[in-house]
Amino acid sequence: MRVAVISDSHIASPTPWFEDVYARHLAAADRLFHCGDHTGYALWSSLLRHPGFEAVAGNTDGYDLATELPAILELDLCGLRTAVTHGWGMRQGLAARIAKAMGDRFDLIFFGHSHTAEDVRIGGTRLINPGALSPGGSLALVDLAPRRGVTAVRFITL
Repeated sequence: MRVAVISDSHIASPTPWFEDVYARHLAAADRLFHCGDHTGYALWSSLLRHPGFEAVAGNTDGYDLATELPAILELDLCGLRTAVTHGWGMRQGLAARIAKAMGDRFDLIFFGHSHTAEDVRIGGTRLINPGALSPGGSLALVDLAPRRGVTAVRFITL
């Protein structure tokens, strides 16, 4: 299973640049997760075209969008207890704070907020931040397999 993970797009509505990124990297994924800070309702709405799209609210998402989205999404992906969240507070040490708050319940956590791509293991939890979906930013493509878990993580610089 290929999972595309994006976060912190901070755009009001789809742009030609975004449409190119969607066509080249996101459309073919089996699942697509946005870890919050879409910023625009129109951007979120455009992502609904992806049959495997789910998202959480971020701290800069407007009220209209924040009321549509959960703060945390919990699901099973290829047998991994998985969470999608945005993150909170200072960017420094964010993965460790998320692991401390949520790690004992999950094998895999996708998160955003810091605008920095990272793939770390803290205790028994793998935490993946795709970085910011912006020119010069990044997204993550994560391959998962039943009974094997995460088999590859690739960060795409945009």
